[in-house]
Amino acid sequence: MTPRPPGAHLPEHPDRLWSAAEPKAAYDVVIVGGGGHGLATAYYLAKNHGITNVAVVERGWLAGGNMARNTTIIRSNYLWDESAGIYEHALKLWEGLEEELGYPLLFSQRGVLNLAHSLQDVRDSVRRVEANRLNGVDAEWLDAAQVKEVCPIVNVSPDVRYPVLGATFQPRAGIAKHDHVAWGYARAAAALGVEFIENCEVTGLRVSGGRVTGVDTTRGAIAAGRVALCAAGHTSVVAATAGIDLPLQSHPLQALVSELLEPVHPTVVMSNAVHVYVSQAHKGELVMGAGIDAANSYRQRGAFHIIERQMAAALELFPVFARAHVLRTWGGVVDVSPDASPIIGLTPVDGLYINCGWGTGGFKATPGVGWCFAHTVAHDDPHPLAAPFSLDRFVTGALVDEHGAAAVAH
Repeated sequence: MTPRPPGAHLPEHPDRLWSAAEPKAAYDVVIVGGGGHGLATAYYLAKNHGITNVAVVERGWLAGGNMARNTTIIRSNYLWDESAGIYEHALKLWEGLEEELGYPLLFSQRGVLNLAHSLQDVRDSVRRVEANRLNGVDAEWLDAAQVKEVCPIVNVSPDVRYPVLGATFQPRAGIAKHDHVAWGYARAAAALGVEFIENCEVTGLRVSGGRVTGVDTTRGAIAAGRVALCAAGHTSVVAATAGIDLPLQSHPLQALVSELLEPVHPTVVMSNAVHVYVSQAHKGELVMGAGIDAANSYRQRGAFHIIERQMAAALELFPVFARAHVLRTWGGVVDVSPDASPIIGLTPVDGLYINCGWGTGGFKATPGVGWCFAHTVAHDDPHPLAAPFSLDRFVTGALVDEHGAAAVAH
């Protein structure tokens, strides 16, 4: 496949502020991965810490990986204190991000419903609502009738396979336009002096005396004082070149959009039992996603039966969608840690930092993790909100197990 030339994904943005120039010989910081997390980290390194001799190295084009394949959901209603801390920090940043970056992110706080279909779901959901409130996160418990008020097209009939018994509701949650988020961060970072190197795959890390000294790429070697890995789905591959074996598994994650429709879906609905989540994009497409494929793979498409089950679940919850047509499907590659929470922080190699293992929760955390990861890289010390997600928790046993705690982990 012929590589897409730098900038070809943004023909409507001729005023883009980055160039396709050859990389310099050395940078203070090299960030591997030009997605949302890498771009946000670069921006906050420059803005918050004055570190501007930064290169974001991307094997394809900026935001051409998982950032272009996610389903745009933003929320912070996680159960555990550690998760609520970093996601709520992110949500607060989201609420002022459009003004800060001077770019239309189409951030829409339309709320997120997490449905409960069994007595155990209800108990877990009410528990999470109370935990959210203790952490200062807006959360409500709604019964089935109240769910219907928030989202009239949800099927709350008692005679379906998975009846809706209620839902948690976070009013401040919502969606944003994922590619606009990437462009906003890239433009703002470029204005502060950050450079972007596209079509440049990192093939190895250079390590000497226990410290990282740079990266090998398909466009030559680049020296670096510090290297930050933000390559969603592939961080473990890059880290392995420095002798670090990360506890990650990579899986395909699929989603789809419908044809354009008139506005019919006013919020975001997620269901763990039937494993589907649905929102409606600003242009009118229904955006639907499901769980990860069980098989490990680096393919950016998954198994058909996952999509088939996803559609069956969506039609049970939303019978009105029966006549909608699928416009396109796609897939990304996500890396999943043993406790389904991210790994953020230092590594056994001095000057090498990792931000990975987000599974399906990475997009919503973009501003928060960019802020915290930039702090970690700048100070060689984890930000307090990122500290619980260190690599050594898999040795100490201090896990942050959100996998079954907060409905689907999207």
